[in-house]
Amino acid sequence: MMSLDGPQKTISNPVIPYVGTIFGGLAPGELIVIHGTVPDDADRFQVDLQCGSSIKPRADVAFHFNPRFKRSGCIVCNTLEREKWGWEEITYEMPFEKGKLFEIAIMILKDKFQVAVNKKHLLLYNHRISLERIDTIGIYGKVQIKTIDFVSKSLQGSQLSSLGITKINTENGEMPDGSQIEVPSVVKLDTALRPGCTVAIKGEVNKNSKNFAINLKPSDSKDIALHLNPRVKNKVLVRNSYLHDSWGEEEKEVANFPFSPGMYFELIIFCEAHQFKVAVNGVHILEYKHRFKQLEKINVVEVTGDVQLLEVKSW
Repeated sequence: MMSLDGPQKTISNPVIPYVGTIFGGLAPGELIVIHGTVPDDADRFQVDLQCGSSIKPRADVAFHFNPRFKRSGCIVCNTLEREKWGWEEITYEMPFEKGKLFEIAIMILKDKFQVAVNKKHLLLYNHRISLERIDTIGIYGKVQIKTIDFVSKSLQGSQLSSLGITKINTENGEMPDGSQIEVPSVVKLDTALRPGCTVAIKGEVNKNSKNFAINLKPSDSKDIALHLNPRVKNKVLVRNSYLHDSWGEEEKEVANFPFSPGMYFELIIFCEAHQFKVAVNGVHILEYKHRFKQLEKINVVEVTGDVQLLEVKSW
């Protein structure tokens, strides 16, 4: 479903150190996906999103992503401007393992980078240098890289029937970069729900978010077929239904709580005959058996709480 736009294709088996041009630069909504292996003798490696490739004076580095393997390991992120490093942002979670394959996904957002490793959210890094200046990617250190992909996430309007969101003036129904839908919000689905339908919700968790909710419901009653309630502070993901004026039994089991403050997410709800399946940023999170059986009556998504809503689509 992801389409690679423009002249940029996959870069395969680059020799490290690798320095290459990012054709067309970077724009919000794009994704850089890097597959590789950490060698057994690795002490550190880095991925740098650079402003040019000059060595003397050294080109500015907008985003320096630097896993270090000494002791229990850490990941250092920083920005180099006029040959001076800024303040280090250190993440002590270490998803990379020596001798193991990895996948780094760097999502480009209008005000930050969001990095996931092996399909799990890792960190956020606010831009200190404007995106427009980034035109080069550099990969250095002890690492083997299989592929670097530049993926434009703009799915074609023809691929997804986009929702008629009236609050925002858009060409061809796409959300313009950076705009958001007022929350609380009730957005009408363009197709009534049935097995095989997908509802996709893009948003950003507020920085000091306590909790938010996504409700799938019919517009003609107070019933809620699926109430998804991530409680970000307590890392609990509550699911429930509101039928005949009362809440049912809560479901809370989840292997990994997928949300963190400030993070961008794409939440997919897939409707099957007997249950909903929910995925966040491409990772399956949970199933929820239908308690509200008249699926075709479910025609709106309601979003409330500490969250920014960027887009709702269904197909």
